[in-house]
Amino acid sequence: MDLSGKTALITGGAHRIGRGLALALARAGCNLILHYNRSADRAQATAEEARALGVQVILRRADLSRLDDPTPLFTNLPHDVAPVQILVNSAAIFPKDTLTDFTLDGWSQTLRINLRAPVLLTQAFARALPDDLQGAVVNITDWRTERPYRTHFTYTVSKGALDTFTRAAAIQLAPRIRVNAIALGAMLPPEGASEAYWQRVLATVPLARAGGTESAAHTLLYLLRNDFITGEIIRLTGGAHLNM
Repeated sequence: MDLSGKTALITGGAHRIGRGLALALARAGCNLILHYNRSADRAQATAEEARALGVQVILRRADLSRLDDPTPLFTNLPHDVAPVQILVNSAAIFPKDTLTDFTLDGWSQTLRINLRAPVLLTQAFARALPDDLQGAVVNITDWRTERPYRTHFTYTVSKGALDTFTRAAAIQLAPRIRVNAIALGAMLPPEGASEAYWQRVLATVPLARAGGTESAAHTLLYLLRNDFITGEIIRLTGGAHLNM
């Protein structure tokens, strides 16, 4: 897929990894529909930075935990903005819980944002995509679905289901829409984490460093540009998955 002039919708694109992915798309020439929920100031800052790269940016606010019909995110675009051909499901929450202490409300919230929203967004995307256009979806997941966290139970289950959805959707939507995923490893320190904690995490990475936003951005662009890849989940871990 030639990305120049295409329109991409990215969820959670205001900050951290989502911001890096959004700016990579902008540098590649994509106009953006930049979704955010509570990070209005960060979303505006990211939008301004993307616009400085010469692309159009449309900000759309939505609470993904309450999103029953995502169609408005894809419609009512300016006349000079092409229909959405790229969907990046980046938004997620990372609650700390276990099988023995999670609550029903917490379970529901995690599944709504991390799984239900990407599924509904992909459905709406497929329905909105004009018949004569090709599309691509990239889901952001976590390699730890292969080696589950001890203290992020509902998150791990939701991302594991997103892995399965990626493969199922690739079959359902082929050949017109490709669906892939990036399973992230240690990319950025968690917000609020101590330096000691982060160093312990990096000690488990054979490449002995964090991935950062740039490596995630390169992987996203690779998956979008290569028209013969679908149903794949690329592990971006610095080799951490080899320590199983």
